[in-house]
Amino acid sequence: MKIRIRNSKTKRARKTGYRTRQKTAGGRKVNRRQRARHGSF
Repeated sequence: MKIRIRNSKTKRARKTGYRTRQKTAGGRKVNRRQRARHGSF
């Protein structure tokens, strides 16, 4: 089921959120880097 997104804040979160980044190798690398810098999210 596709969720219809209206407000752009949610839209942006959908595209650039933690979970989305976890889905690709590059994104996991980013998350790892963030965690190293700031501790866990």
